[in-house]
Amino acid sequence: MIEIQKDATEELDRLLMFSREMGLPVKDNLLAELTYQDTLGIPIQYYRRMGLVPLAADQGVLTVALCDPAQYAAADDLSVRAGCQAVRLVLSPLEEVQAAINMLFDRASGDTDQMVEDLESSGEGAGIQDLEELEDLMEANHEAPVIRVVNGILTQALRRGASDIHIEPYERDIVVRFRIDGILHEILTLPKRFHAHIVSRIKVMADLDIAEKRVPQDGRMKVRVAHRTVDIRVSVIPMAYGERIVLRLLDKGVSLMGLAEMGMTTETLAPFEKYIQRSSGILLVTGPTGSGKSTTLYAALNKINSIEKNILTIEDPIEYELSGVGQIQVNPKTSLTFARGLRSVLRHDPDIIMVGEIRDLETVEIAIQASLTGHLVFSTLHTNDAAGAVTRLVDMGVEPFLIASSLIAVLAQRLVRKICPECRESFRPEGSRLRELGLPENQEIWRGRGCEACMGTGFQGRTGIFELLTVDESVRSLITSGADSVRIKEAGIRAGMRTLYSDGLEKVKKGATTLDEVLRVTQE
Repeated sequence: MIEIQKDATEELDRLLMFSREMGLPVKDNLLAELTYQDTLGIPIQYYRRMGLVPLAADQGVLTVALCDPAQYAAADDLSVRAGCQAVRLVLSPLEEVQAAINMLFDRASGDTDQMVEDLESSGEGAGIQDLEELEDLMEANHEAPVIRVVNGILTQALRRGASDIHIEPYERDIVVRFRIDGILHEILTLPKRFHAHIVSRIKVMADLDIAEKRVPQDGRMKVRVAHRTVDIRVSVIPMAYGERIVLRLLDKGVSLMGLAEMGMTTETLAPFEKYIQRSSGILLVTGPTGSGKSTTLYAALNKINSIEKNILTIEDPIEYELSGVGQIQVNPKTSLTFARGLRSVLRHDPDIIMVGEIRDLETVEIAIQASLTGHLVFSTLHTNDAAGAVTRLVDMGVEPFLIASSLIAVLAQRLVRKICPECRESFRPEGSRLRELGLPENQEIWRGRGCEACMGTGFQGRTGIFELLTVDESVRSLITSGADSVRIKEAGIRAGMRTLYSDGLEKVKKGATTLDEVLRVTQE
């Protein structure tokens, strides 16, 4: 059994001593040299317990990294299992070995062909077994192929950075698609006869009714993958060819971004940071589902969070856990709605309140009263642009004079895919097209050719484009007089507001994204 060294310097000195005595090289960047992709049918617990990992196989020689040379016999066993005639040992710190083990099993979990073979060989009667709570899916060693397939789908989705998993039944097969960077990609196709078993497995994990197949069901589950805790929202809907499942992945291990990292330019960031320091009022973030509204609010709360402030949130769901912030999970089963939670929160002497979403008149009326009595309120709304938030509130039944007196600013946002840095290239489109889109004829722009790193899409990761409407005296006057969103937007532009499209064009000029991507998300 390998004991973790408390002092990394001591461990390195120990490895260097063994290196001198035994003539073994020391490697400190195993991930760069890990080309082996076969776990050899050995569970991950064995590799971690022995502190070794196979790195590469070349001309009958298996290279194995160890953090303790006393385990050379276990390395010999690996070479025999791998069908190699010899073994080459290298020494590496335990932290590096563990990271390489995770990577090895991460790659192995993405073998979709093996998933299909497992299911095919199992027959239709593969049993459904329950997982222990928070068992690491990479460490699971279940015999039932259906369980291994579901675990493999979840692990692969996290490895590829997917936000959603779609499991869609059709007449003859099942299609599994991942939403990556906002776009759906087909990942796996399975025979239709396994559909019932996969659905049952997911229902067991989400504590849903397996016998009920006629009505929609919603549930949640929590899993661990490579020591990362992931919350998953599960939605099951009966369709023409069986139940369709969508899984929304909320990775607790993802670090919270700062406002500047989200893609805000100085022209937007400076006033937005000023508004979130205010002592009272309402600040809204708008956009469609999946446009990063909650992430922006979390980043804002993280920016202003301090021991002197009492910050409380009402959310559905809690996507990030913020230290020093009181977070409430909405629960319709116990009648804990946004409105009821907000009313109760006001009795806890808050300085700042975040309401996950304004869905009804009752919630927005309580939020406005809270802002007028000395509280700073953050929330989100589903509108196409910043000015549309005003007309949306009026449509919900809020008096215009209340909106004008409580609203500080509205931030509209979208997420655009970033050009892959590995295959990025410049090109010059036709001058007429550039003129039509508001760019100089000689403007050099960029695109991604498509490579293995970006799965051939030409994009990798996302950034935000923003539109910040400041509610100044001119905008307040328009709101009070009942002006429509077009006139409010025009007043914002006259005051210096950069629209979503204009902000997107700036990112095109800087080579962060493409013209087509900006047009796609702004619909202009």
